[in-house]
Amino acid sequence: MLAKRPTLVRLIAVVVMACCVIVSAAGTSAGRAPTPDPQAYVKYYVVAAEHEGQPENLTEIAVRFLGSGERSAEIYNLNAGRVQADGAGLTDPARLNRGWRLVLPWDAAGEGVQYGQLPAARKPTQPAPKPTSTASPSPKPDPSKSPGSPPNGGSRPSGCTATAASSSRSNWAQLRLAADGAWDLSRGNGVMVAVVDSGVDGKLPQLGGRVAVGADVTVGNGRGDTDCLGTGTAMAAIIGASASADNTPVGIAPDATILPIRMVGTSTSSRAMDAANAIEVAVSAGASVVALGSHVDLGDPTVAASVTTALNHDVVVVAGAPTKPLTPPAAGERSATGALLLSGGVGADGQLAEEYQQGTVEVVAPGIDVASLGISGTGVLSNTGTRFAVAFVAGQAALVRAAYPDLTAVQVKERIRSTADAMEKGKTDARYGTGMINPAASVAKQLDDERQVAGAQGDEGGGGTALAVLLGLGLVAAGGLVFAIRFRRRANSG
Repeated sequence: MLAKRPTLVRLIAVVVMACCVIVSAAGTSAGRAPTPDPQAYVKYYVVAAEHEGQPENLTEIAVRFLGSGERSAEIYNLNAGRVQADGAGLTDPARLNRGWRLVLPWDAAGEGVQYGQLPAARKPTQPAPKPTSTASPSPKPDPSKSPGSPPNGGSRPSGCTATAASSSRSNWAQLRLAADGAWDLSRGNGVMVAVVDSGVDGKLPQLGGRVAVGADVTVGNGRGDTDCLGTGTAMAAIIGASASADNTPVGIAPDATILPIRMVGTSTSSRAMDAANAIEVAVSAGASVVALGSHVDLGDPTVAASVTTALNHDVVVVAGAPTKPLTPPAAGERSATGALLLSGGVGADGQLAEEYQQGTVEVVAPGIDVASLGISGTGVLSNTGTRFAVAFVAGQAALVRAAYPDLTAVQVKERIRSTADAMEKGKTDARYGTGMINPAASVAKQLDDERQVAGAQGDEGGGGTALAVLLGLGLVAAGGLVFAIRFRRRANSG
């Protein structure tokens, strides 16, 4: 009887084979690990001795391959902190060495643009060249650029008083998180993390070459790479400090670029408008992760509106869990892919850093007795506060964004939450959200949930749902066809 119905048989075969192909493809994607940062396939350009008789510089390269000199900041942010083959690194947009391989944005095009894996660079034999005095700031510097600092840039201005911090040192936070377990897969390369707080001391050697000029929104046209209070510098070091000879704590994402947005000056008093402007500047400058310090009040309508803007631009916004009732800001567009991630701080014994509103903590990170760097060469200090937990989570977000560049911010957040470790094994406690963040697991673990698996491989969102729907439709169609065949058999035999 089946021979009389070859079309139906073929249809069933096609449906079953399609289901198998879909499942097979999904399984293949699920087993695929993220490409390690240093060996990722990228677009790049090899710097020549000169171009059209003139020394090469980032602005000219941006015009040639991207159509606009204003996009030179993007090239800088992709390459700041990378060690080149000659052991040096990019610190001045106007000074490029012949043979350097500059990573370019994905849409770069033109003669000379290459695509492939960059060779592993050797460790530098000497410190990166210090900025020259020729790189003076313009009256209104581009916050995403990172040229050499002026004589007063990157230091603590006169009249500054750092916030209280202890000189006692405990590395429990760094040891607990063991972020180095993620570094074979991701070090945050190419990701810009904005720190919205008191600025960042751009002269610290451990942050050398990776702190952008930033912005000081308290004065309108100042730089962000200077810090009076020290809290912003401590956050930046937690996110991206590199190793040093004196064994200072290393950041979670040591290859990430820091964008300092200074919203408080010489005192801890802050204005909601400055916080809102700071967030807007961070988004406009191209930060894909924004870490909000404790001076930012999410309950203020102006601030909430700026956070909504960030969420509409696929940004991961990390903030402290609220200590007073409020409605967290949300994206203003249905198609928005940004995410707000609320973190709580904890100590080594699990004690919460503050009394957070019930049910608001989504993950926790170290926030009590956290070792980080102080300003103006004060060395390692111990800090306590939710903002430092925010910094750890922001550093982890940079790792995930670098390892999985096609993920949306929502998917990055879900990966961070789903890979967190319960504070007490086998038990859940709403006070800690899904638990203590786990940087290594967040970049290495293959997620079982269909939506997360699809997201981790760069689907445009809803990939897991689409897979389930296709499988369901395929099985229903196959079942319907089989039923039709049997029904017709009975009808014919009757």
